Parts: sequence; C-alpha cells; structure tokens
Amino acid sequence: MIKLSANLSMLFTEDAFLRRFKRAADNGFAAVEFLFPYEYKTEEIQEKLKQFNLKIVLHNLPAGNWEGGERGIACHPDRIEEFKKGVDLAVEYASALGVTQLNCLSGIKPSNVSDTDAEKTLIENLKFAAGKLKAANIKLLVEPINNYDIPGFILNSTKKAIEIMDAVDSDNIYLQYDIYHAQRMEGELLGNIHKYFDRIAHIQLADNPGRNEPGTGEINYKNIFKALNKLNYQGWIGCEYKPAKETTVGLVWVDTHGLNH
Repeated sequence: MIKLSANLSMLFTEDAFLRRFKRAADNGFAAVEFLFPYEYKTEEIQEKLKQFNLKIVLHNLPAGNWEGGERGIACHPDRIEEFKKGVDLAVEYASALGVTQLNCLSGIKPSNVSDTDAEKTLIENLKFAAGKLKAANIKLLVEPINNYDIPGFILNSTKKAIEIMDAVDSDNIYLQYDIYHAQRMEGELLGNIHKYFDRIAHIQLADNPGRNEPGTGEINYKNIFKALNKLNYQGWIGCEYKPAKETTVGLVWVDTHGLNH
C-alpha cells in the first residue's frame, strides 16, 4: 500500500514552517518530511508531532549555505570537518525526533576541484556518515538531482549514485529515488525502479514539466504506483512538488490516483 508523506519544504509554504504540521494533518497526512530542522529546537518540533499525531520520515544532513546557493558540501575537499560536524548535528536531531533515515545532498562540484578529487571526497565523507548513522540506527540516503535545476550537482543520475554507493561499500547506504529528477535526467523510470529496487529506501515525486503535482505533466503515475504495489514497496513516498495553485485543492490527485494518505 502506497504511503504518502507531506514535504513541508514544498507544500503549505503559505504558512510559517511550524504551522505546516497542522496543515499536513488537516489534509490527511500521517507523516511529513522536509529539508532541514536545524533552525528550530527539537522541543518545538516534538510538540508539533505530538499535537498532530505525526511522524517525520526524512530530513537532510546540513548542506552548507543554502540561502547562498550551496546544495551540499559532501564533495568539497576543504570542508570535510564541517561535513563531519554536520553529521553529528543531524544524528542529534534525528535521534530526538524519531527520524530513521537522513539524506545527504552531495553538492555542486567546486570549479577548482577535479572530478576525481570531488568524488574521492564524497566517497570518504559518505563512509564516515554511513558508519555514524548506523551506530544510531539511522539509514543514510543519497539522492541524484538533475542538472537542469541544479547545474553541476555531482550526483546527477541513478547509475552514478549506485557507482558511488558501491564505492562506499557500506550496508548502511541507500538510494533516495526522486521520480521528478530521474525523469528529467534519464527517464527509464519503471526500468530503474525494478533494477535498483533493493537499493531504494525512499521515493519522492513531482510531475514534469513544472514540478507540480501528479497528473499535471507527462509522468504516468498510475503505472508507477501500480508497479510499486506489485513490488511490495514498504517505504514512504514524499510529495515534494510545487502546488500548481492552492495546495489543498491540488491534493485531488491523491483520490484520482486511487491512493490514501
């Protein structure tokens, strides 16, 4: 059975962040995910989870200066210590909030760093993170992101992510498969879902073009949900899309695709 989580960094953004938990619950979600919790005290978020009977299924490791355009620092050779401190902070938050998986945004390759050095740094940082998270019973995820939305992002395809995961050689690193990013870079959605299914721990969705809700673009989500049900996918699917109009009105896609949330 498909389980949907509300991505609070994309949905209900007309409200302040801490108010979005109520909006998610009011719209039938039992779980949420978001980019980062680090601006808030764990107690503030815990209060919202308890008040609205929600769980957090995912957030990211710290990713550098987000407002300044950074999208992760795991491939930056000169920021290894910063990355490691970020892992420790993420584990602290995840442990307090009951989060069992954390995503590492690999980052945009610095222009003054070779591909080889950037990949070597990324692999070593992921080895460190995988070990730290395993000790805390948290899964480490990595996510390929398309180079149209984020030019220069070092992990830009499923194949590349799997190669890096294999190089890390840990039993605690998994693929976060974002259907929107995959469609933009490579297509082959059902083929790759089947091929790499055992490596996937979390899925995110949006339609293309526009990154709006399912049913607004070219992706056949009914076929994807059917395939995931046949594969007995047990993870969550994060609704990480930009509502085309008003968020609640746009959620009609859930019913039209025969889902519950």
